[in-house]
Amino acid sequence: MNDKRRFVRVRPSGLVPRIGKIFVDPKSPAIECQVIDVSAGGACLYVGGNGAIPKRFTFLHGAVKKSSRVVWEKGRKIGIQF
Repeated sequence: MNDKRRFVRVRPSGLVPRIGKIFVDPKSPAIECQVIDVSAGGACLYVGGNGAIPKRFTFLHGAVKKSSRVVWEKGRKIGIQF
């Protein structure tokens, strides 16, 4: 299979946080998620719980906040683009 990704994805290891947060709006609580892998253009996340996953949100990983959108979903595992 030929994988033509624009950016190389890496799994968080070492001092890189494995947990991220999803912020839908300032009034609602943050949704915690597990970061499976991350690249310069996006990330793969596992969102626990059974609540709805918003299509657009602010993603916090480490100390970096990025405006993001969901590009694919497979159950509670999602792919986002920054």
